Amino acid sequence: MYHEKPKHHKGIIIVICFLAAVAAAIIIILGCRAIYNNILYSQTQQIKETVIKDCVQCYCIEGVYPSNLEYLEDNYGLIINHDKFIVSYEAFSSNVLPSVKVLVRGEESDD
Repeated sequence: MYHEKPKHHKGIIIVICFLAAVAAAIIIILGCRAIYNNILYSQTQQIKETVIKDCVQCYCIEGVYPSNLEYLEDNYGLIINHDKFIVSYEAFSSNVLPSVKVLVRGEESDD
């Protein structure tokens, strides 16, 4: 006596495999996005720290903080990818450390 498996089991298995593949793809995409965001955050922090370090170096050498970011780029070798990042540099006075914020161009600020 031969028992034939119902054909709907094949369909269920195919649907389960498809859903598993979709779930795996979503997990991979979300993981890659999280890694990318962490890299961008690290880059923005590194840029901010470098700008501040160069400001302090300028203050130590010249006795004043630079009035703008371009001064650091021209005289202290600061290099910023302005196509990728926006650096907000607000100098209050020559003896107060400027405020520095770094944003990724094209992304919204969390502030």
